[in-house]
Amino acid sequence: QVRLVESGGGSVQSGGSLRLSCQISGLPDGRYCLGWFRQAPGKEREGVASIASGSTRYADSAKGRFIISQDSAHNMLYLQMNSLTPEDTATYYCATRWGRRTCNSGLAVDEYDYWGPGTQVTVSS
Repeated sequence: QVRLVESGGGSVQSGGSLRLSCQISGLPDGRYCLGWFRQAPGKEREGVASIASGSTRYADSAKGRFIISQDSAHNMLYLQMNSLTPEDTATYYCATRWGRRTCNSGLAVDEYDYWGPGTQVTVSS
């Protein structure tokens, strides 16, 4: 069974940084797309970044500030977030879709099959 668990969320002041981690287990082989999403109160869940076979994609809001990476040997996914602003406050989720070595858009919610429970990020001004 595929399982994802996020960690690394917390509270930080504007301009600060956080590194989110996602432990992934149960994927049968290396054919998968991985993504980070976030959902702020009262808003829809939105894609932040994706990675598959070393190829990355970022939402405009994340470009130049966030970096997605993975450690395949340890089944870990990361999101390094820099220059955080209050607008980045949200619950952050990691997600995966297994079966292909590429993502489609990589930033669409309905592209993914498995989700973690989320980790809260709060940025204060």
